[in-house]
Parts: sequence; C-alpha cells; structure tokens
Amino acid sequence: MQNGNILPGLDSGPHRQGRVRGRWLIFYVTIAAAVAGGDVEPTAADEGRAAARRLNRLEYQNTICDLLGVKIDFQEMLPPDSSADGFDNVGEALHTSSFLMERYLEAARIALDRAIANLPQPPTIQKRYSLKETHQVKSTTENVFRKSDDDARVVMFSSSPWQSASLSPFYPPDPGNYRFRISAAGIQSQGQPVTYRVDAGLMLMTGKQHLVSYFDAPPDESVVVEFVDYMDARNTIRILPYGLASAQEVDKIGAEQFDGPGLAIDWIEVEGPLNEGWPPASHRLIFGDLAQESAPLENQAARVEVVSSDPLVDAERLLRQFCRRAFRRTVAHNDVAPFIQLVKAKLDEGRSFEEAMRVGLTAVMVSPEFLFLLEKPGTLDDFALASRLSYFLWRTMPDDELLTLAEQTELHRPETLHDQVERMLNDPRSQAFVRDFVGQWLNLRDLDFTMPSHLLYPEFDDMLKESMLRETELFFAEILTHDLSLTNFVASDFSMLNGRLARHYGIPGVAGWEFRRTPLPPDSHRGGVLTMASVLKITANGTYTSPVIRGVWVLERILGTPPAPPPENVASLVPDIRGATTIRELLGKHREDEACAGCHDEIDPPGFALENFDVIGGWRDRYRLSGWTRDAEEVTLNGRKMPYYNGAKVDPSDVLPDGRAFRNVDELKLLYLADKDQLARTLTEKLVTYSTGAAPRPEDQLRIEAIVARVREQNYGFRALIHAVVQDELFQTK
Repeated sequence: MQNGNILPGLDSGPHRQGRVRGRWLIFYVTIAAAVAGGDVEPTAADEGRAAARRLNRLEYQNTICDLLGVKIDFQEMLPPDSSADGFDNVGEALHTSSFLMERYLEAARIALDRAIANLPQPPTIQKRYSLKETHQVKSTTENVFRKSDDDARVVMFSSSPWQSASLSPFYPPDPGNYRFRISAAGIQSQGQPVTYRVDAGLMLMTGKQHLVSYFDAPPDESVVVEFVDYMDARNTIRILPYGLASAQEVDKIGAEQFDGPGLAIDWIEVEGPLNEGWPPASHRLIFGDLAQESAPLENQAARVEVVSSDPLVDAERLLRQFCRRAFRRTVAHNDVAPFIQLVKAKLDEGRSFEEAMRVGLTAVMVSPEFLFLLEKPGTLDDFALASRLSYFLWRTMPDDELLTLAEQTELHRPETLHDQVERMLNDPRSQAFVRDFVGQWLNLRDLDFTMPSHLLYPEFDDMLKESMLRETELFFAEILTHDLSLTNFVASDFSMLNGRLARHYGIPGVAGWEFRRTPLPPDSHRGGVLTMASVLKITANGTYTSPVIRGVWVLERILGTPPAPPPENVASLVPDIRGATTIRELLGKHREDEACAGCHDEIDPPGFALENFDVIGGWRDRYRLSGWTRDAEEVTLNGRKMPYYNGAKVDPSDVLPDGRAFRNVDELKLLYLADKDQLARTLTEKLVTYSTGAAPRPEDQLRIEAIVARVREQNYGFRALIHAVVQDELFQTK
C-alpha cells in the first residue's frame, strides 16, 4: 500500500494506467480501515427504518464546495441518481459502482486543484469597459446600435440573439470570482422598464454558458446593477435585451432614427479575481497558517510550496481538523491514522508536503464516512441528527454551530432543535431546500424536458420559462417564511409574479423582471400550484395536454392517492390536435372499458378541470389546432395572423368518485379544501421521505397522524409542519 499510488489523477508516471485495477482494490481496503468501528455496510437485521445512504449528486457537490470553500459544478461529471418514492435522496435507490467511485476520485482531485493555491497571487483586474469596444458592436453590418462620439454609451434596439453583446475585451486569464457592475437605462420605452438578461461562460458555439439573471433598466434613468459570478479562464459575459424589435426591423430604419424602445448601456465595470487575502480562504481551510515559499521550476511558472518543519505532526493536526468537518463528527487519532499513513508513504517517496497531503485529503473525500450518512439504528446521536437536519434544510454538511451543539450533546433537546430550525430556515442556504424539494415534489426538474411547438405556441420564450420556475419557488418560499397555511398550495389569493408572467396570466399592473407578491383577481382562475404555468407545462408535452397525465400528477403529488398501474396492453390516448376527435370523447370510450373505468374515475376529473390551461399554462376557452378544419377559426393578434386555429370548446366539468360535481378548476379546488387533513398528510409524507431518506411504512402511520394533528392546531402552517417533522421520532430515529 505504501509503494503504490492508490488514487487516480495523483500519479503522472508511465505506470499510471496499469495501476487502475490494483488501485481500486487497495482503495476499498484503505477506506474501510478509515471507518470507526469497521463495519461499512450494516446487515438488514440492524438496518433500521432508513437504509444507509450515500450523498446524492447534489449533496456531494454542495458538501465538497463547503468543505473546501470552492465553487464547482459536478452535475455533468457525476452520473444522475436514481429516484424512489419521488426523491433522489432515498437510500434504497442510491447505488454505488466502481465507475461512480472513479468519478468521485477524479472529482476530489479537481476540487483540491481549485482549493489549493500553489501559484503566486494573480493580478487583480479593475477596469471599466464600453460596449463600443466589443466585437459585435464593432463588426456588425446591421444598423442596430446607436452610439455617439462623445461618450461611452451604446443603445441596443434589437433582441435578436445574434445581436447580443459579449464583453469581448474581457477574457480573464485567471479563474475566480469577479464582480460586475452594469450601468443601464431604458430609453424611448414609454415609461416602462426595459429588461435584459446576462449570460456568463465561454462565448463560442460549443461553449458552456449559464444565465446569471434578468435585470430591469428603468426608463430614462441609469441604474447600476451589481453581481458576483465565478468565471473560468477566458470566460466573459453577454448582454441581450428582452422584448425589443428584431434586427431586421431596426436595420430597415436605422438605429439613429428608430423610435422604438431600447436598452442604453453606459458602461460595464469588472473587478477580480476577488480574494480577501493570499493564499485564499480555500487554501487556509486545508493548510491553516502554514507558510509558503517560492519553488521555481525549470521552464515552468514559479510555484509556491507549503512549508512544514514537522510534516507528520502537521499532517495529523490538519487531517484531524479536516476530518471533523468531512466526517461531520468529532474524530480521534484512530480515525485519521489510515490517512496519516498515506501521507507518510508519499513523504517517504520524496514527495512534497503538499503532494503527500493531497493523497490523504483525497482518501478522506472518498471514504465511506464522507460519502455516506452512516447512522446507527435507533435514536440518532447528536452528530447524526446534525447531519440529517443540515442535509434536510441546507442540502449540505453541518456548519460549526451545529457540530459544536452536537459535541456538547445539546442538539437533541426540543428547544435547541426548534431554535436551530428557525436559524437554518432564516439562512440564505435554505434556498437549496426550496429549489430541490420543489423541483422534486412538483417534478419541476422536467421543465426543460419538452419544447412547446413554435407554431402552436409562438409566445413561449426563455424569459417566460425562467419566470415559471421562479414563481413556484418564490411562492413556496413565501409560504414557508411567513408560516402560511399549506392549503395555499391548492388555493391561494396571491402569487409571486413579474411582468412577463403577469402578462401571460392576463393580470394587469405588473411590469419588469422583478417578482413581487401580487393579489390575484377573483376571475383569474389562478392561485396555488395546480394552476401555475410551471406545473401545467411539465404535465403536458409540446403540442397537446392530457387529462390523464395531469390527473395522475394531482393524485400523486397533491392528494397522496396514486392510482394503480394501468393494465397491460392498454394503449395510451393521444389527442387529435387537428380537432377531429376531442380528448373527452376519447376518454369517454376508454372509461367504458371495465378494466379502465375504476382508475379513470379518479384520474380524469382533476385532469379535465385543468383542461382550461394549455401546454404552457395559458388560459384557453377553446383548443388550439395545428391545421384548419370545418369548425376551426382563424386567430389574429395585433393585426397578425397566427399560425394556429381555434377549435372545439373546452369542457372542464366532471364528477369526483364520491359523487361531488364541479364545473371548473375553481370549484374543484374548493372540494379539495374540504379535506385539509389529507393535504397535510400528503405533504407530511413527502417531507418525511425527503428528510430521512426513506418513505413512511404502514406502521409509521400513527406518527404521521400525530404530526398532522399538531399542524392542524396551528392552522396548517407550513413552517409549523417543518418543525413538527423535525421534532418527531420519525425524523430523530433511523
């Protein structure tokens, strides 16, 4: 073990490739020795209610980033996780393979490369740029930019993607966090803000980019927006106005004479890479205050090496500090001894202190104590409780306050748990819970799974899609923050809207990108997640809606009464988008089949109620058709003939299995609100599954009912429900 390199990516010698299989075997021996108590995989007899589970892909990424103080996206590098009972952090579905472990080894190497500073401090860029200096403004043959000779301002009149402006003079040689400040104003916009988006990344056809955000430029008054974004070397940003004219329309008139709205960019300031000191905080998290000295290399850039006067003593001290955070508990000498031996072996080979420490640190980050939430059956000890709480509400490792309380055996006390839940929910890190739980509970991760037909839904655009997702997340956060009744998820008199989404919903008085809590008109047919555009989009494909798909979604996600699987050899129903046969007629014939009627009597009613909403969540009284039929009507908007037709009228009425009838989705919501306990019961079961990594069993039903009873006494408050789940023995036991 001491003579072989056990970790991929740490040996650049000629024998590296031939060692992979041997490394794999030694790897298992090494990490097994690193686990206190020795047992890596518990037997079924002592498993407890929740199976031992490893960190899923998101949890692993968040934990690595917090452990090392870096920002890295591992989502494409690591394979996706399997789901069970609606969530991808359920222990029974989180399998491990040799391929996955090799990916973890490589990820650990990449993370350490990012965290350790072995080069001199890079110079800081602090410069103001004008869009006049950008390649697009300089080289375009279309007259779409207005610029003057006496200042730096450039006015963008087009929203055509090829006329976006990349900050081409800025291609930083060094990765890191950069601060951007953009001064912009809307002009000729009739008193309305002009919205623009900023993307960051490698601005090539094959480059990877991400959306930073949308911003509002107020009319006729410059406002500075500021943001910090991590930039890889040679990356930059791009600005694209939203909702302006096409490049061809502007070019016909010319930017100087064009009188439509435009986005004026005064200047863009860049500062970075941002480091409070050198070496950076990520390096100090590993090596503390150990000094560095220059180590010039022949034909290479100068390096700086960590200096240790007593390497093994320093290695043990640093590894104990690192393992306490990585293993999420107090550690003793025996816990770190295997990793110290790895460091010693590399030092004996003549490796530097930094190189030897990399081997030990990498082994820590692929050990079972790091990769798995190793909980003992029965009541959780305070360290396991700290991890369960942190991965529930923050999706990452416990912070120092949680670990300190666990070391003092204070965390399990009810009043301490209550205070910590409040602290964690008030912390910005709780946004990770909001995004992840909403994304899985409501299946919003599939928002990009389909692309609406540009012929049937020409109004769909990227800003609408982003607004859909933000509405649902912000609505969830609003209910959580203010402890509003969880019944708001079914019916609510408000939502979180911006101008784009309000226009989509037909609600006046809202403009710009910024979201705000907006009262809903009584006749809006909105309120609650059932009628949000995000949910309505993920329960449809790009051309048509299906009452069956939407009905199943409501039963599974909201009512907690999933239907039985369909019988074998039953064909799925596809609506005729040319309008010859309606989906109601098709399902009517389907329900005549005795084998299908039982399930469809439950599935179809909520599905029919949602038929008033199209593929992208817009309200409709009639179906859109892709082609003309005898009963079809042409559609004209703003003097322009649309590429679709209006077809048959929508009939959203039906009868629930218990005989209660409804005429539309508004009446259906009221019927569902009649059983608030069932809504609370379903959400409780979802939260228990998500927070513990295991779905409730039949014998756990009494505990579920006890939680429901507690929140019933508190007006079904959603924040109260979070507290009730954490205080219950289902959460505090394995």
